[in-house]
Amino acid sequence: MHHILIVEDSIFFGKLLLKKFSEESPFHPVWVKTKAEALIKIQEAEQPFLAAILDFNLPDAPAGEIIDPVVDHGIPSIIYTGSVSEDIRKLVWTKKVVDYVIKNDLFSIEYIIGVLTRLEKNSGTKILVVEDSKFFRKVVSDLLIIHRYQVLNASNGVEALEVLGENPDIKLVLTDFNMPEMDGFALTQKIREQYKKDQLAIIGISSNENELLAANFIKSGANDFIIKQSFLTEEFYCRITQAIELLEHIHALREASIKDFLTKLYNRRYFFDAGNKMHALAKRQNHSMVCAMMDIDHFKSVNDTYGHDVGDLVLKQVSGILNNRMRESDIVARLGGEEFCVLGTNMDPKEAFRIFEDLRQQIENTVVDCMDGENKISVTISIGITTDNQDSIDSMTKVADGLLYQAKEGGRNRVIVDQTN
Repeated sequence: MHHILIVEDSIFFGKLLLKKFSEESPFHPVWVKTKAEALIKIQEAEQPFLAAILDFNLPDAPAGEIIDPVVDHGIPSIIYTGSVSEDIRKLVWTKKVVDYVIKNDLFSIEYIIGVLTRLEKNSGTKILVVEDSKFFRKVVSDLLIIHRYQVLNASNGVEALEVLGENPDIKLVLTDFNMPEMDGFALTQKIREQYKKDQLAIIGISSNENELLAANFIKSGANDFIIKQSFLTEEFYCRITQAIELLEHIHALREASIKDFLTKLYNRRYFFDAGNKMHALAKRQNHSMVCAMMDIDHFKSVNDTYGHDVGDLVLKQVSGILNNRMRESDIVARLGGEEFCVLGTNMDPKEAFRIFEDLRQQIENTVVDCMDGENKISVTISIGITTDNQDSIDSMTKVADGLLYQAKEGGRNRVIVDQTN
C-alpha cells in the first residue's frame, strides 16, 4: 500500500482527508501539522511516499516554504490551499508541483484521490518526447517526470521511429512540427501506419501559430495539438491526462468484451475467435498444438455446501493458478461454469502430461479460505488433453472434452492425454 504524506494544520481538513482516504482510496495517509514534523516523517519513513498533500499556509511555513524541501526529496506534491491568487498560482507552478487544489471545492478531495491514482499508474506509462530543441525537450520531459511518467526522448522523427521500434508499449508521442530529417506531419503519418488512435496517442506541438497547422496535424493522425507560445502547465497536464485516460478507457472496454468478468480469463467467444486464428497459423507453419479441457470436480457441492460466494472464490483461485502457470502465448479461457480450456502452440506433446499433471497437483494442494473465519477448503480438477491438431479448434475441443469425460468417469482428479504422440 502506498503512503501519502498530508501536511495540514487545520484539524477539520486533516480529519476530513483521513476519513475520505480511508473510505474512498487504497492509499495510507500519514498526517502531520507542521513543516518540521513533515521533514521528520520523511526522514523516518521506511518506504518512500507516493506523494504529498501540502497546505500552502502552515504555522512554521506561512508562504509555501514547505514545498521546496518536500519536492527536493523527490516526492510529487499537491498544494492544498484555501485560496489561490494569481501571484500564488505563478509561484506554485515554479516549484515543480503536480497540481494545486482549492479546499472549499466540494469535490476537491475526490479530485486529489483521482490525481494520486493517476500518479500511481503513470510509473508504468511510457511517453516519447520528439523535439529538436534541447531546451524545450527538457522542459516537457521534466514536466512529465514530475507526474511520474517514464519519459523517452528523440531529437527528430527518424530517431523517434527507432525509439518506438525498441519500445512498442509507448502510449503517447509528443512531437514538434519543425524538425530536421522528418517533420511532425511525416512522423505522425508513419506512426499511424503501425498504431491506431486507440493504441497510441499523438499530440503535436509547434511554435507556429498558423491555424491550419493544428488542423493538418489532426488530419495526419494526431489526437491533439499544443502551441508553444500559449503553453500553460495546467492545460498541458490536462491534455496529457485526457489522452492517456482515453486509451485506458478504450482498453478497459475491449478487455470487458473479451474477458470473463469474475475470473479475468478470456471468455468463450474470444477463445474460439483467437483459437481459430492460432490453429490456422499452426497448420501453415506445421507447429504442434495442445488443447486441454478441464473441469473442477464436484463444484456443485461446493456451491451447495458453502454458498455461491465461496464458489466464486474457488473459481478465482483456480483461474489465478491457471493464468500464472501457462505461457503468455497460450489462450486460457473460462468456457462456462466451472469449465476451463487452455490452447497452446509449440508445446512439446510429450511434455503435455507433465505440465498439466503439475497444474493438477498445485490446484489439489491449494487451500481456499472461505472468509468465514472457520472453513478452509480445497478442490481437485480433471483434465483431458489432445495433442492432435485435428481439422479445427471445434474438433480439438470435442476430442479434449471426450478425454475429460474419461477422467471424470475414471475417478476424477486426474489427467488423461490422447495417444496420438
